[in-house]
Amino acid sequence: MKLQMFQVDAFTEQVFGGNPAAVCPLTNWLDDALLQRIAEENNLSETAFFVPAGDGYQLRWFTPEEEVDLCGHATLAAAHVLYSQLGFHQPELVFSTRSGLLRVTRTDKGYQLDFPASMPQPVSAPAELLAGLGKAPVEVLAAFDYIAVYPTADEIKALAPNFEQLKKLGLRGVVATAPASGKDKDVDFVSRCFFPKLRVNEDPVTGSAHCELTPYWAHKLGKQQLSAYQLSKRGGALRCELKGDRVQLTGNAVDYMMGEIYI
Repeated sequence: MKLQMFQVDAFTEQVFGGNPAAVCPLTNWLDDALLQRIAEENNLSETAFFVPAGDGYQLRWFTPEEEVDLCGHATLAAAHVLYSQLGFHQPELVFSTRSGLLRVTRTDKGYQLDFPASMPQPVSAPAELLAGLGKAPVEVLAAFDYIAVYPTADEIKALAPNFEQLKKLGLRGVVATAPASGKDKDVDFVSRCFFPKLRVNEDPVTGSAHCELTPYWAHKLGKQQLSAYQLSKRGGALRCELKGDRVQLTGNAVDYMMGEIYI
């Protein structure tokens, strides 16, 4: 059996930036164990699989460790493959996922993703989070990740996490965030994202985390439209807008590789 596979750098305008995702178009669903093995073999933070379904597509995302409920950069990558490689030309692309219907439109500023918002709530800082980050944040909240808020971007850059400690936490992972400062001042907020439980110690650019960060910073900064930058080694930029109980994320994507899987 041969399967098409594409590798796309998402939330960037140039190759070797943003977050790489593998995208595998399928005509029908394969066994879940096989999908997981493909994702493990790819060893990227996410591999996206989709099959046609009515006027849209069913979309699933796998880390090297397990299937996840929501992934932003691999959704963007899947949309990019459909529009740029597979001839999709409708104004709106609809994916049916474990997080409900996700809509993607192509604009002159990039791909706009419409995702559910998740408002983090204040919590007491777990001991494992404090030990794992090594520096106490000024505020800790929780949604599907822990959100650790720091005063400055420099403190985010200086974090050297203990991933064995962060693995012990009950939620998906930890997102460290701060208002932009210094040379990052041309954006509203910055972040770094750690998911060692998923075998992704630090994710380069995390669309789903901005479904939590956008409501938080929109409330904190008193504005609905925000720009964000993820301070990973590769780095990535997102434009975020809070619209009621939805978050719209806009970013670009570029092709890196296309090939075939032999199974």
